[in-house]
Amino acid sequence: MKILIALKRVIDYNVKIRVKPDHSDVDLTNVKMAMNPFCEIAVEEAVRLKEKGIATEVVAVTIGPKAAQEQLRTALALGADRAIHVDTSAETDERVESLGAAKALAKLVEEEQPGLTILGKQAIDTDNNQTGQMLAALTGLPQGTFASEVVIDNGKAQVTREVDGGLQTVELSLPAIVTTDLRLNEPRYAKLPDIMKAKKKPLDVKSPAELGVEVASKIKLLKVEPPAERQGGIKVGSVDELVDKLKNEAKVI
Repeated sequence: MKILIALKRVIDYNVKIRVKPDHSDVDLTNVKMAMNPFCEIAVEEAVRLKEKGIATEVVAVTIGPKAAQEQLRTALALGADRAIHVDTSAETDERVESLGAAKALAKLVEEEQPGLTILGKQAIDTDNNQTGQMLAALTGLPQGTFASEVVIDNGKAQVTREVDGGLQTVELSLPAIVTTDLRLNEPRYAKLPDIMKAKKKPLDVKSPAELGVEVASKIKLLKVEPPAERQGGIKVGSVDELVDKLKNEAKVI
Protein backbone atom coordinates (compact mmCIF):
# COMPACT_ATOMS: atom_id res chain seq x y z
CA MET A 1 0.00 0.00 0.00
CA LYS A 2 1.22 3.46 -0.89
CA ILE A 3 0.80 6.28 1.62
CA LEU A 4 0.68 9.94 0.58
CA ILE A 5 1.53 12.50 3.26
CA ALA A 6 0.91 16.22 2.83
CA LEU A 7 3.02 18.71 4.77
CA LYS A 8 3.34 22.47 5.10
CA ARG A 9 6.18 24.94 5.70
CA VAL A 10 5.40 27.25 8.63
CA ILE A 11 7.20 29.52 11.06
CA ASP A 12 8.92 27.42 13.72
CA TYR A 13 6.68 27.18 16.77
CA ASN A 14 9.52 28.36 19.03
CA VAL A 15 9.82 31.69 17.18
CA LYS A 16 8.18 34.81 18.58
CA ILE A 17 6.05 36.27 15.80
CA ARG A 18 6.72 39.87 14.72
CA VAL A 19 4.32 42.07 12.77
CA LYS A 20 5.65 44.38 10.07
CA PRO A 21 5.69 48.10 10.99
CA ASP A 22 3.03 48.85 8.37
CA HIS A 23 0.83 45.99 9.69
CA SER A 24 0.64 44.50 6.20
CA ASP A 25 1.72 40.99 7.27
CA VAL A 26 3.92 38.94 9.57
CA ASP A 27 7.62 39.79 9.30
CA LEU A 28 9.46 36.74 7.95
CA THR A 29 12.91 38.37 7.73
CA ASN A 30 15.53 35.94 9.08
CA VAL A 31 12.77 33.87 10.68
CA LYS A 32 13.37 30.15 11.16
CA MET A 33 10.91 28.01 9.20
CA ALA A 34 10.01 24.39 9.94
CA MET A 35 7.59 21.60 9.14
CA ASN A 36 4.15 22.10 10.65
CA PRO A 37 4.07 20.02 13.90
CA PHE A 38 0.86 18.19 12.94
CA CYS A 39 2.50 17.29 9.61
CA GLU A 40 5.45 15.81 11.51
CA ILE A 41 2.96 13.49 13.20
CA ALA A 42 1.57 12.52 9.78
CA VAL A 43 5.07 11.68 8.53
CA GLU A 44 5.82 9.63 11.63
CA GLU A 45 2.59 7.64 11.32
CA ALA A 46 3.26 6.82 7.67
CA VAL A 47 6.83 5.72 8.42
CA ARG A 48 5.64 3.53 11.30
CA LEU A 49 3.10 1.84 9.02
CA LYS A 50 5.89 1.15 6.54
CA GLU A 51 8.11 -0.26 9.30
CA LYS A 52 5.25 -2.62 10.26
CA GLY A 53 5.11 -3.87 6.68
CA ILE A 54 1.66 -2.38 6.07
CA ALA A 55 2.87 0.31 3.68
CA THR A 56 5.26 -0.31 0.81
CA GLU A 57 5.99 3.30 -0.16
CA VAL A 58 5.68 6.70 1.54
CA VAL A 59 5.39 9.78 -0.68
CA ALA A 60 5.70 13.27 0.84
CA VAL A 61 3.99 16.23 -0.83
CA THR A 62 4.05 19.95 -0.21
CA ILE A 63 2.46 22.91 -1.99
CA GLY A 64 4.32 26.19 -1.73
CA PRO A 65 7.42 28.17 -2.70
CA LYS A 66 10.75 26.65 -3.68
CA ALA A 67 12.02 27.05 -0.12
CA ALA A 68 9.46 24.41 0.98
CA GLN A 69 11.72 21.74 -0.50
CA GLU A 70 13.68 22.01 2.75
CA GLN A 71 10.73 20.51 4.62
CA LEU A 72 10.36 17.80 1.98
CA ARG A 73 14.00 16.84 2.52
CA THR A 74 13.26 16.63 6.24
CA ALA A 75 10.40 14.22 5.50
CA LEU A 76 12.73 12.15 3.33
CA ALA A 77 15.27 12.07 6.16
CA LEU A 78 12.55 10.87 8.53
CA GLY A 79 11.75 7.91 6.29
CA ALA A 80 9.70 8.97 3.27
CA ASP A 81 10.80 7.30 0.02
CA ARG A 82 10.26 10.15 -2.42
CA ALA A 83 8.79 13.63 -2.55
CA ILE A 84 6.65 15.83 -4.80
CA HIS A 85 6.82 19.62 -4.69
CA VAL A 86 3.98 21.62 -6.22
CA ASP A 87 5.88 24.86 -6.79
CA THR A 88 3.56 27.87 -6.48
CA SER A 89 6.28 30.54 -6.86
CA ALA A 90 5.28 31.46 -10.41
CA GLU A 91 1.58 31.74 -9.55
CA THR A 92 1.48 33.46 -6.20
CA ASP A 93 3.85 34.99 -3.65
CA GLU A 94 1.11 34.79 -1.04
CA ARG A 95 0.08 31.90 1.14
CA VAL A 96 -1.82 29.07 -0.52
CA GLU A 97 -5.36 28.80 0.79
CA SER A 98 -6.95 25.57 1.95
CA LEU A 99 -9.12 25.00 -1.12
CA GLY A 100 -6.23 25.58 -3.52
CA ALA A 101 -4.09 23.11 -1.58
CA ALA A 102 -6.93 20.57 -1.49
CA LYS A 103 -7.47 20.82 -5.26
CA ALA A 104 -3.77 20.23 -5.95
CA LEU A 105 -3.69 17.30 -3.53
CA ALA A 106 -6.81 15.83 -5.13
CA LYS A 107 -5.00 15.75 -8.49
CA LEU A 108 -2.00 14.05 -6.89
CA VAL A 109 -4.25 11.49 -5.19
CA GLU A 110 -5.73 10.77 -8.64
CA GLU A 111 -2.25 10.35 -10.14
CA GLU A 112 -0.58 8.42 -7.31
CA GLN A 113 -3.57 6.29 -6.23
CA PRO A 114 -2.45 5.96 -2.58
CA GLY A 115 -4.19 3.53 -0.26
CA LEU A 116 -4.05 6.10 2.51
CA THR A 117 -3.53 9.87 2.54
CA ILE A 118 -2.45 11.44 5.84
CA LEU A 119 -2.45 15.14 6.67
CA GLY A 120 -1.98 17.17 9.82
CA LYS A 121 -5.37 18.26 11.15
CA GLN A 122 -4.36 21.93 10.81
CA ALA A 123 -1.40 24.24 10.28
CA ILE A 124 -0.19 26.36 13.19
CA ASP A 125 0.02 29.52 11.06
CA THR A 126 -3.57 29.77 9.77
CA ASP A 127 -5.27 27.21 12.08
CA ASN A 128 -7.98 26.66 9.46
CA ASN A 129 -8.49 22.89 9.88
CA GLN A 130 -9.97 22.66 6.38
CA THR A 131 -7.65 20.99 3.87
CA GLY A 132 -8.18 17.37 4.92
CA GLN A 133 -11.95 17.67 4.88
CA MET A 134 -11.92 19.51 1.54
CA LEU A 135 -9.65 16.85 0.06
CA ALA A 136 -12.04 14.10 1.17
CA ALA A 137 -14.95 15.95 -0.42
CA LEU A 138 -13.11 16.54 -3.70
CA THR A 139 -11.95 12.93 -4.01
CA GLY A 140 -15.10 11.32 -2.65
CA LEU A 141 -13.03 9.27 -0.19
CA PRO A 142 -14.00 8.43 3.40
CA GLN A 143 -12.30 10.50 6.09
CA GLY A 144 -11.22 10.10 9.69
CA THR A 145 -10.25 13.43 11.23
CA PHE A 146 -8.47 14.26 14.52
CA ALA A 147 -6.97 10.76 14.70
CA SER A 148 -5.35 9.63 17.96
CA GLU A 149 -4.98 6.02 16.75
CA VAL A 150 -4.96 4.38 13.32
CA VAL A 151 -5.18 0.60 12.82
CA ILE A 152 -5.02 -0.90 9.32
CA ASP A 153 -6.41 -4.40 8.83
CA ASN A 154 -8.08 -6.32 5.99
CA GLY A 155 -8.40 -3.32 3.70
CA LYS A 156 -10.00 -1.22 6.42
CA ALA A 157 -8.74 1.61 8.61
CA GLN A 158 -10.03 1.91 12.16
CA VAL A 159 -9.52 5.51 13.24
CA THR A 160 -9.99 6.63 16.83
CA ARG A 161 -11.01 10.29 16.77
CA GLU A 162 -10.72 12.89 19.49
CA VAL A 163 -14.10 14.60 19.77
CA ASP A 164 -15.64 16.97 22.32
CA GLY A 165 -17.34 14.13 24.18
CA GLY A 166 -14.27 11.88 24.36
CA LEU A 167 -13.20 9.31 21.76
CA GLN A 168 -15.04 8.02 18.69
CA THR A 169 -13.88 5.08 16.56
CA VAL A 170 -14.84 4.91 12.90
CA GLU A 171 -14.07 2.25 10.30
CA LEU A 172 -13.08 3.45 6.83
CA SER A 173 -12.79 1.49 3.61
CA LEU A 174 -9.45 2.13 1.92
CA PRO A 175 -8.45 4.29 0.15
CA ALA A 176 -9.20 6.96 2.73
CA ILE A 177 -8.14 10.35 4.14
CA VAL A 178 -6.87 10.70 7.73
CA THR A 179 -5.89 13.86 9.61
CA THR A 180 -3.68 13.62 12.68
CA ASP A 181 -4.14 14.89 16.21
CA LEU A 182 -1.44 15.46 18.81
CA ARG A 183 -1.76 12.15 20.65
CA LEU A 184 -1.39 9.92 17.58
CA ASN A 185 2.37 9.50 18.09
CA GLU A 186 5.64 11.15 19.11
CA PRO A 187 7.65 12.17 16.00
CA ARG A 188 11.26 11.01 15.80
CA TYR A 189 14.31 13.14 15.11
CA ALA A 190 16.18 12.81 11.83
CA LYS A 191 19.64 11.24 12.21
CA LEU A 192 22.63 12.72 10.41
CA PRO A 193 23.16 9.67 8.12
CA ASP A 194 19.49 9.79 7.15
CA ILE A 195 19.75 13.53 6.43
CA MET A 196 22.66 12.82 4.07
CA LYS A 197 20.78 9.96 2.37
CA ALA A 198 17.73 12.19 1.91
CA LYS A 199 19.70 14.40 -0.47
CA LYS A 200 19.83 11.54 -2.97
CA LYS A 201 16.17 10.53 -2.75
CA PRO A 202 13.96 11.59 -5.69
CA LEU A 203 12.12 14.92 -5.43
CA ASP A 204 9.85 15.78 -8.36
CA VAL A 205 8.71 19.33 -9.02
CA LYS A 206 5.34 20.09 -10.59
CA SER A 207 3.48 23.33 -11.23
CA PRO A 208 -0.19 23.96 -10.45
CA ALA A 209 -0.72 24.40 -14.20
CA GLU A 210 0.60 20.88 -14.85
CA LEU A 211 -1.98 19.58 -12.40
CA GLY A 212 -4.70 21.69 -13.99
CA VAL A 213 -5.44 23.69 -10.84
CA GLU A 214 -5.19 27.31 -9.74
CA VAL A 215 -3.84 28.21 -6.30
CA ALA A 216 -3.80 32.01 -6.52
CA SER A 217 -5.25 33.60 -3.40
CA LYS A 218 -8.88 34.68 -3.45
CA ILE A 219 -8.65 36.40 -0.07
CA LYS A 220 -7.05 39.82 0.47
CA LEU A 221 -5.16 40.36 3.70
CA LEU A 222 -6.08 43.82 4.95
CA LYS A 223 -4.23 44.20 8.24
CA VAL A 224 -2.31 42.21 10.85
CA GLU A 225 -2.36 43.22 14.50
CA PRO A 226 -0.32 41.65 17.31
CA PRO A 227 -2.32 40.42 20.31
CA ALA A 228 -2.85 42.92 23.10
CA GLU A 229 -0.22 42.76 25.82
CA ARG A 230 -1.39 41.28 29.09
CA GLN A 231 -1.59 43.63 32.04
CA GLY A 232 -0.28 42.71 35.45
CA GLY A 233 -2.67 41.29 38.00
CA ILE A 234 -3.46 42.59 41.48
CA LYS A 235 -4.15 40.99 44.84
CA VAL A 236 -7.29 41.75 46.80
CA GLY A 237 -7.82 41.45 50.49
CA SER A 238 -11.38 40.20 50.60
CA VAL A 239 -14.27 38.83 48.58
CA ASP A 240 -16.08 42.17 48.89
CA GLU A 241 -13.09 44.00 47.39
CA LEU A 242 -12.92 41.40 44.57
CA VAL A 243 -16.61 41.85 43.75
CA ASP A 244 -16.22 45.64 43.86
CA LYS A 245 -13.32 45.62 41.40
CA LEU A 246 -15.03 43.17 39.05
CA LYS A 247 -18.13 45.33 39.06
CA ASN A 248 -16.72 48.87 39.00
CA GLU A 249 -13.29 48.50 37.33
CA ALA A 250 -13.39 45.42 35.14
CA LYS A 251 -17.13 45.88 34.60
CA VAL A 252 -17.69 42.16 34.03
CA ILE A 253 -20.52 41.80 36.52
